[in-house]
Amino acid sequence: MAEPSSAPSRIRKPGPEHAVAAFFDLDKTIIASSSALAFSKPLLKEGLINRRAALRSAYAQLVFSLAGADENKTERLRAEVSALCAGWDVAQVSAIVRETLHDVVDPLVYAEAAELIARHREDGHDVIVLSATGEEVVAPVAEMLGATRSVATRMQIVDGRYSGEVDFYCYGANKAVAAKQLAATHGYDLAECFAYTDSSTDIPLLEVVGHPHAVNPDKLLRREALERGWPILAFDRPMSLRTRMPTRSAGMVALGVGAVAAGATWYGLNRRRRSR
Repeated sequence: MAEPSSAPSRIRKPGPEHAVAAFFDLDKTIIASSSALAFSKPLLKEGLINRRAALRSAYAQLVFSLAGADENKTERLRAEVSALCAGWDVAQVSAIVRETLHDVVDPLVYAEAAELIARHREDGHDVIVLSATGEEVVAPVAEMLGATRSVATRMQIVDGRYSGEVDFYCYGANKAVAAKQLAATHGYDLAECFAYTDSSTDIPLLEVVGHPHAVNPDKLLRREALERGWPILAFDRPMSLRTRMPTRSAGMVALGVGAVAAGATWYGLNRRRRSR
């Protein structure tokens, strides 16, 4: 039986004939909680959610950190994300993200994840963050981490406001689809690629790469990893990015515009249901 480790299996440098990518989930893999739930306080301050929703989001964040979210819960949250953010002004959300992203996200980053990402980059691998959180939150986080690129959930915007529809939900099997599309575009040899995630919903992604890793896995993923011989990593040292790399410019933070709508609405996960 494999024992959890804070270090991955040996990272191999790519040969001259093919490119290699390392695909990382974000929540509970790179950061110690939900990137979406972390924004409840700034959203409350700016009036996008009420105090009741903020309190429920704090509880949801605790549950998420202890047990994660299974497929049914995550799918339900996705639907509520779409409903709650409908009509939100993108410019207002952009300002919230711009002003709070570093303070909210930096302290949550696992030191082990930051070190692993740096190792992959040193070995010539592209690093790609795949997350169900909105792309304008994920993109600046990925850039701060030194990732090559990211793919995340895309919310539909109409006349400067979130319509309540999702153009692309970067979750479950869609992460595997995204990985295959990136491989076709950038020439990655998936048999030589790496993937890291905490969630059993990402098993399709782990199955398409040659070097899958379970990070702080949920119960089902741990069982699958043990049965398939996938390495299990334990990350438990959250550390601010500011202590590990230079602070980015305000313009870089501004890349975190609107997608907090996709993530932030996790904070109102029961608001609509309770009001019925």
